Amino acid sequence: MKMRNLIALLLAAVMLLALAACGGAKTDTPKTDAPKADAPKTDAPAAEPKILKLAESFAYASLDAHKDWNGWYTSIYGLTETLFKVGDDLSVQPLLAEKAETDDTGRTWTITLNPKAAFSDGKPLTAEMVVRNLQRIGEVNERFADVKGYEIKAVDAHTLTITTPEVFPTLLTDKLTNAAFGIMDLDSADLDHAPVCTGPFAVKSFEPEGTVEMARNAAYWNGEVQLDGVIFYYMNDDESKLMAMQSGEIDGYSSVTAAAKQIYSAEPDRYVLTVIPATRLQFYVLNENRLSAAVRKAINLTVDNKAIADFLGGTVSPAVGPFGASAPYGKVTKPAVDIAGAKAAIESDGWKLNAAGYYEKDGKELTVNICYYFARSLDSIALLMQEQLKAVGVKAELTGVEDADSTYRVTGDYDIALYCMIADQAGDPYYCINALFRQSSDWALGGFHSDECEKLIDALASETDTARRAALANQIVQMAIDDNAFGFVGLFNKTTVAVPGVKNIGENSPFDFYAVNAATDK
Repeated sequence: MKMRNLIALLLAAVMLLALAACGGAKTDTPKTDAPKADAPKTDAPAAEPKILKLAESFAYASLDAHKDWNGWYTSIYGLTETLFKVGDDLSVQPLLAEKAETDDTGRTWTITLNPKAAFSDGKPLTAEMVVRNLQRIGEVNERFADVKGYEIKAVDAHTLTITTPEVFPTLLTDKLTNAAFGIMDLDSADLDHAPVCTGPFAVKSFEPEGTVEMARNAAYWNGEVQLDGVIFYYMNDDESKLMAMQSGEIDGYSSVTAAAKQIYSAEPDRYVLTVIPATRLQFYVLNENRLSAAVRKAINLTVDNKAIADFLGGTVSPAVGPFGASAPYGKVTKPAVDIAGAKAAIESDGWKLNAAGYYEKDGKELTVNICYYFARSLDSIALLMQEQLKAVGVKAELTGVEDADSTYRVTGDYDIALYCMIADQAGDPYYCINALFRQSSDWALGGFHSDECEKLIDALASETDTARRAALANQIVQMAIDDNAFGFVGLFNKTTVAVPGVKNIGENSPFDFYAVNAATDK
């Protein structure tokens, strides 16, 4: 009996201890392996960075916006910005500057900067830095050497004045919206490879004449940047861009050829095409130092720009002069294609057809050298011109180069020089006329010299009346056409392709020097 009672007491004690232990676990010791309802999932994948991949037809050895034509590409990359920009409607709009005003003389401009404007390192943009930039452009870029004659002063932190030697009504369109006038921090260590600028993107890596990688400017002053970065691949031939687009290596590019446009159009679920009228001009220069007036006339009567436009599949519209016919300064005329007239002109110069079907004189066939570079469909135009001239009895030899600006454009070593440029920068004809027809321009190497034309250009430079400016421009261009110094082939329709979802890559701008910006997205 005692034994049974002892066992019972021991069992009761064990049960009490067990209950106490369970109760302690329940009230005093938290369960660390139980998930919390509001705890973040540590195994969730990190968001992929939004990197846009684009192709460009040109690449330069430097990112110094003030040198050569580099500024066009630093603008494309979203690296540099100008004081003013040109809108999609050709209007001049404020960017780094808020406004520009002239005094009663028309020679002194007062520029007020946006007080928010800053560089990618957070350093504020000052009038003093802008003054230094403008002065440097005049020193390092021969295209803007006239800026050395300007008086440029900082008034206060956000105000500067520019006084020109003469009345200069197109200062904004000719200079301050020009991509070469991109503003850089001139105190940054490496202007050629990693300049510090004000744009929505900053340099991540730069391969001279190759791939350029841009990263989001986290300190951008003018809105939230949507992308984490952009990669620009150098692809100078159209086939490479087409193949890269089809394989998914790139997300888009502009200056789509007719052949590629046809392919993209067949798959609207994969590719988005945007086609807008633009201001990029395809033209050629006839070297008066090598070609007689009769031969130049024959060439212009032979080259059929309507047939060229048809072949290029709607990527260009036939041009009469350098500007669109709807512009008040685009009212010029040129003779229609006339093969019989072309042959008569050649024969009036003493040439006779030989058994091979080419014109010949003194035992030498009439042969012209057509120089071109591999972009803007100029290679296709050269081939078409070669065939058209062959049909009239003129033999054409073709010389293709990578960069016209370091070869035939500056040497004058050509009979016919094909080229492409923005003819209308911001609703005014002066830039193009000054670049093509001035006796001091590179194209003067083609031999077009006219004292009367030079006087008219001088008048255009200072004329403030819009109607009078248009009349002067028409007169100047007509003189060049009548002299058969130039041939105007086509005005590009800007054609951009992108994968669905990509937007704001400059597809609605008529200019090629605008591409990515803060609103660019994918």
